Amino acid sequence: MRYVQLRAFHQVALAGGFSRAASELNLTQPAISDQVRKLEEEYDVLLFSRQHRQIALTAMGERLLAITHRLFDAEDQARGLLLESRALRLGTLRIAADSVHHVLHVLTAFREIYPGVRITVSAGNTETIVAQLQSYEADIGVLGDMAPHRDFEFVPLNAAPIIAVVAADHPFASRRSLSLAELAGMALVIRESGSRTRRLLEQRASETGVRLTYAIEVEGREAALDIVAAGGGIGFVSEAELRGDRGLVRIALDGPPILMEESLICLSERRDNKAIKAFLDVARGRA
Repeated sequence: MRYVQLRAFHQVALAGGFSRAASELNLTQPAISDQVRKLEEEYDVLLFSRQHRQIALTAMGERLLAITHRLFDAEDQARGLLLESRALRLGTLRIAADSVHHVLHVLTAFREIYPGVRITVSAGNTETIVAQLQSYEADIGVLGDMAPHRDFEFVPLNAAPIIAVVAADHPFASRRSLSLAELAGMALVIRESGSRTRRLLEQRASETGVRLTYAIEVEGREAALDIVAAGGGIGFVSEAELRGDRGLVRIALDGPPILMEESLICLSERRDNKAIKAFLDVARGRA
């Protein structure tokens, strides 16, 4: 087994094909194919299934990929250690967030300290964010719907209550607060099934014996707020996520706050990665 064989396998698995892997490694496709073939022949294993010019990882390939993820991440950490003097002047940090609003203050502070680091931000829910972290497709996650787990490092960001929002000309626009009982039977605009805002709201309604009905169900926070602003009904959002006025009026919900908590998370085994550690340290300093 040679390093170049593992690197070829790893890149093909990530790229989903031999041609793309060859391009990313600045090699020819025959060279990449030859390295993978030799690895398979030496150990008498099949790492990729090849059908109709499509490839897919076999069960053995999936297991090897999990190992090569750690191997090449360790290589990156070693390179970072040896290039200590360059101290985050360059590099990329990939963030996957269920809502970027919760991390804007950290992003701003981090960019001021490390302007040379390129940051990419993608959207996702809890399930997809965790999957991206585990597959090394993201470095840091921003989410709030996950219990502490030994495989992950957590840094709390904030906790904000869920509030009701209405258009400025709505009959309730002058109200400072509303009870869930008052909302029963009203025209409500709600997020899609699986939304954490919706789940927490329905959980509190169930606890208090209130049945909520929805006039409009919509996918996505921004779309829901646009509908509310247009007079579609009463909507709900975490107070921390309400940015820009849109002509919306905020109304508190009676009773104990229904809190939406957000945290930064990363794989515990990657917490000493230079860029990840620097971002988490900035977040802790802004807490």
